Amino acid sequence: MKCKSYVAGAAMLAAMSGVAMADNWPDLPIGIKNGFAAQVGETLYTGLGSAGQDVYKLDLGNLEAGWQKVAAFAGPAPSQPAAAVSGGKIYVFSGSGNETEDSKSPVVFDTAYRYDPESDSWERLATTVPVGLLGASAVARSDSSIAIFGGYNKQLFDKYLADITAIDKERDPEAWNKTVQDFMGMKPKDYHWNDLVLLYKPETNDWTDLGRTPFLPNTGAALVDLGGDKIALINGEVKPGLRTDMAKTVDFSGEAAEWDQLPPLPSGHSGSRQEGVAGAYAGLVGDALIVAGGANFPGARDAADSGNWFAHDGLSKTWNSDVFMLADGQWTLIGQLPEGLAYGASFSLPEGVLIVGGEDGERNARTDVFLLSVENGAVITTQ
Repeated sequence: MKCKSYVAGAAMLAAMSGVAMADNWPDLPIGIKNGFAAQVGETLYTGLGSAGQDVYKLDLGNLEAGWQKVAAFAGPAPSQPAAAVSGGKIYVFSGSGNETEDSKSPVVFDTAYRYDPESDSWERLATTVPVGLLGASAVARSDSSIAIFGGYNKQLFDKYLADITAIDKERDPEAWNKTVQDFMGMKPKDYHWNDLVLLYKPETNDWTDLGRTPFLPNTGAALVDLGGDKIALINGEVKPGLRTDMAKTVDFSGEAAEWDQLPPLPSGHSGSRQEGVAGAYAGLVGDALIVAGGANFPGARDAADSGNWFAHDGLSKTWNSDVFMLADGQWTLIGQLPEGLAYGASFSLPEGVLIVGGEDGERNARTDVFLLSVENGAVITTQ
């Protein structure tokens, strides 16, 4: 499988509604991380995750009104769900959280919900997600079905969360450490993450698939809709704490998904080995693919290469600020975010990539909203 360069066509940009360049972008009313992002027409939506059941919208034609709260989510609040827009409605799948206020430990949800902007209402769908989709990525196809990539294994992760929650770390540190070591020390394939390209059909409320990925399945990848039933998936993690620098394109227009590799993400401003990032912001600026921020554990890939599969043990998590651009088949480091950020929402707009919320190096959920645009090969930030 050879590397391909990809130049996004103008069709996707033409399909987006134009908005005037804003002098400033309204911040979120509360910090949001590990939530979802969705665009319906000229309206952007984000919420859930650290916002609990709260969801907010921004009308691109009326920025002065700021972010407005919409109907609260109808179920237990999910963190890191998969979400996509089909037929003008927002679909939210899986994620993780507590099923009830009395739950002893979180679980990976197997539920699906739909939001109707016209009625400003949520409903739980009469379906069960076939596999865990915590940290998965989703996008609608041109036939209105929804393709979903990656996701944690529900049975394994639920058991780990239940086991670790049941142990008093202070009273029995040996049992706590063994449980963590046993789970975190597995090889990537042993986590049994979702390696199918799942396909959900809203019209019939049923599931099928487009085959398996030829690569290690991952979670936390940045997804960019390239138009024409094609996407880019950038980086993500292949097991807890271990990222990949791989970037891929997927053509999911047919009965089976067709995969190709893009060049791997290069080193950032530090010059050290590129670990890959999870929870990055990404989108299109003209014909160029932009990837910004994300989090990783420097040194984890070296540890994994040496056979230490608890690869991030003892390492410090890093929130990155690098901004990369893929144009003419090559990645270029074009600048930096104001600070390291990850796990927020991003939107491809005609004038740039809008960065919404996320988490900073202090693990705080952020309210910041700003635009990344490119001029003469350098990134420009408009807040």
